[in-house]
Amino acid sequence: MQSVLSLSLALTAQVGAMTIPAEPFAGSPTSDIYPPPGSNFRQHAALPPESVVGFAGPTPTGVEPAAVQTAPLYPYNEGDSSSFPLVAPNAHGAGVDSTFNMKRYWGNLSPWYSVPSAHYGLPDASPLIPEGCTITQLHLLYRHGARYPTSDAAPARFAEKIANATKSEGGFEVSHDLKFLADWTYKLGAELLTPFGRSQEFLLGLEHRQLYGELLNNFTAQGALPVFRTESQDRMVKTAINFAAGFFGVPEYQDEVNIEILVEASHVNNSGAPYDVCPNADEKSKGDIGSGVANKFAKHAFDATLARLNSQISGLEFDDKDIVAMLELCSYETVALGYSAFCGLFSEEDFLNFEYYYDLKFYYNNGPGSPVSAAQGKGYLQEYVARFTHEYPEPYSALNETYDNSSTYFPLNQSIYADATHEVVVLDTLTAFNLSALFKGPPLSLKQNERRNSFSSSRVVPFATHFTTQVLECPAYQPTKQIRFLVNDAVLPINESYPGCEANPHGLCSFDNVVSVLLKRIEEIDFNYDCYENYTAEAGVDYNGRAPRG
Repeated sequence: MQSVLSLSLALTAQVGAMTIPAEPFAGSPTSDIYPPPGSNFRQHAALPPESVVGFAGPTPTGVEPAAVQTAPLYPYNEGDSSSFPLVAPNAHGAGVDSTFNMKRYWGNLSPWYSVPSAHYGLPDASPLIPEGCTITQLHLLYRHGARYPTSDAAPARFAEKIANATKSEGGFEVSHDLKFLADWTYKLGAELLTPFGRSQEFLLGLEHRQLYGELLNNFTAQGALPVFRTESQDRMVKTAINFAAGFFGVPEYQDEVNIEILVEASHVNNSGAPYDVCPNADEKSKGDIGSGVANKFAKHAFDATLARLNSQISGLEFDDKDIVAMLELCSYETVALGYSAFCGLFSEEDFLNFEYYYDLKFYYNNGPGSPVSAAQGKGYLQEYVARFTHEYPEPYSALNETYDNSSTYFPLNQSIYADATHEVVVLDTLTAFNLSALFKGPPLSLKQNERRNSFSSSRVVPFATHFTTQVLECPAYQPTKQIRFLVNDAVLPINESYPGCEANPHGLCSFDNVVSVLLKRIEEIDFNYDCYENYTAEAGVDYNGRAPRG
C-alpha cells in the first residue's frame, strides 16, 4: 500500500513568478550586507503564515513562572548557556560540592549542550571548518525548544492523583522531603514552547548567524530569500520563528526569510511528522517496543527511592509510574517555571536510571533497535539527497510530493537549509542516515541492573538538538568537495558505516562517495513494508532501523 497523500494547496495564495538559477550559488555576491540596500527581495505569496495554515494542535497555556520567589537559588549566569536561567538543586544525598549536573540526565527533556567530538572517537575534530577548507553549504535539522508536557502525559495524571487525594476524606499528610507537596498545584500547560524554549531557539539562530552568516551572500547573488521549513503545530511554528528571529533579527526576519509551514495532521504526508502515515509506529510489537521495555525497566529501577518517599506520605501511596512522573515534573517545571522542588527528591543514581529509561525508549522506538525508524527518517534522507543532487525526490516515503517537486516549496539551490522538527524524527533521520557512531556498541541491555551506555538520549535528542551537515571545498583533498556530519557540535566519524570513506581526523569524506552511499540507503529502506506489513519485532536487537524479514 502506498501512503502518499498530497495536501491540497487550497490553503495557499496564487503562486507568483519566481526566478531561481538552475545551479546553486550562481554569480558572485554583490554586497556583504544581507539583504543589500535597495534590494527588492520579497516573501513568497505561496508560503502563508500560521494564521492561514492552521492545524496548530493543542495550545493550553500554563501559570506564569515566579522563580524569584519559589527557587532556593538565584540563577546567576556562570557561562552555561545551555541552562541559564534555570535553577536545579543538588541531587538528594549529594554534597554541596557535587559536580553532578542532573540536567544532563533528563533524556529528551534535557536542555541541549555541546558534546565533544572525542566522545565519538575524533579527539582532534572541531565544529570549526578544517584549515584549508571553505564552507559552501549548510544543512540544519533541529528540534523545537523546551515545551510543556504533551496532552495527557504522566505529569498531568500525577497531578490528578494528588488532586483526588486532596479531595478525599482525610486527605493526605506529608513530611520531610515531601512537605512541599502539601501546597503544590499543577502549573503547566501543554504542548507549547516555554519561555526558556523560545530562548533556546533564538540563541540557536543567533549562533548559526555568527557561524554561517557569510553563506547569505549567495542569496544576495541570486536575489532570492531563503526558505526555512517547519510543521503547523504551534510549538513548531514558534520554534521556526524564534530561530529566524535569532538568525535575522527582529523585526527583520519578517522580511528576510520565507517560513514554510507544512501541515501536521493525521494521514497527511510530512517528512517532519512521518508517524502520521506509518501505522506500525504505534504498534507495541513493532514501532513502540521501546516504550514497553522502558516501562519494564522503570518498574524496579527506583525501588529504594519509592520506599523512602512512601514512608514520608500517608493517605496516598506512590508507585513506579508516579516516580517517573515526578522525575518528569523535575524537568518540565524547571524548563517552564525556572525551578522544581521535585528535583531534590531524587539521587544521582535515580537520574542515571531516568536517563537510561529514556535511552531504552528512544533506542528501540526511533533508533537502530526499531523496525520502523529508518522508514520514518527516509523522508528527510531523501530530501537531503535531493538538495545534494539537485533532483527532486521520488515520493516513496512520508515526504509530501505536493511540496517536494517545485522550486517554490522545495528549492534545490540554497546555501543554507534549516528544517525544524521533533526529537523522534531527528533520531529517525540519524538512523536512516546510518550514523552508527551515535550507537557505538551492542544493543542496549534490557537487564534490570545493567545500564549499557552505548547511546545517550540526552546527548542526541535533547530540547533544541540539532543535526548539522557541512559541505566543504578542500583543495588539499581529492576530490576537493567534502562533507561531514555533526550532532550537537560533535563531529561524527562515518568511515565504519559508509563504504569508501576512509578514517579522517576531521570526519571528512568525499561528497560524491557519501551521496552514493546515501542513495543506496534510500533504496534499501522499504517504507511500505516497514510501516504497513504484519511482522513482529523484539527489543534487544539492532535492526539498523529496518523491519525484520523472514
